[in-house]
Amino acid sequence: MAGMTRTLPTVVAAAMALLLAPLSGAARADERKAPTEKEKIEALLKAVEQMTDAKFVRNGTAYEGKAAADHMRRKWKKVEKDVQTARDFIRLAGTKSYETGEVYKVRFKDGREVESATWLTERLEEIEKGQGEGVRG
Repeated sequence: MAGMTRTLPTVVAAAMALLLAPLSGAARADERKAPTEKEKIEALLKAVEQMTDAKFVRNGTAYEGKAAADHMRRKWKKVEKDVQTARDFIRLAGTKSYETGEVYKVRFKDGREVESATWLTERLEEIEKGQGEGVRG
């Protein structure tokens, strides 16, 4: 009996370690998966590039996703010092023309249009929830 009392704390400690190990590993995995703001911006640009059922409308002209993403990348470079978050990126590089003040839009095949700020914010929310790979539009 005396021998069991010495090993019982060891057994309990080992059991607790086994029980808690998956939880601490899951927490670390969640921390690693959270994208940085730059990664969120890159994911937004990728979503724009991959638009297949919509066009990006800038100053009245509809552009394919790749051309729209290229334009946003150029704008991002110009305002890079002011872009701390993906939401800053949307506001400063993805919502309107600095030359004309005209709001950018996304035009779907059925003719429906939404402001690009709305579309980009929806994509950002998907990215932040970990669903960014399956972007649509």
